[in-house]
Amino acid sequence: MKKAMLLLSTAVLLATSALAQHSEQETKEDIARHRAMASAHEGAARCLEAGKGEKVCLAELQAACKGLALGKYCGMRHAH
Repeated sequence: MKKAMLLLSTAVLLATSALAQHSEQETKEDIARHRAMASAHEGAARCLEAGKGEKVCLAELQAACKGLALGKYCGMRHAH
């Protein structure tokens, strides 16, 4: 029974990893998306450094990230 469960688990993991493979074009799109998110976050950091305030900088981040990432924090979230 344990051996069968181990084999089944291994098969599921292999199938999942095979599905997770991206084409070269999808990988390039992911890279571009990550660079765009990084740029948006760098802009938010500069905004905060300029003393504009968290609400203003969050609004700018959300505008820069529209369509790039999930959630109102552009794919990143941390505690405040």
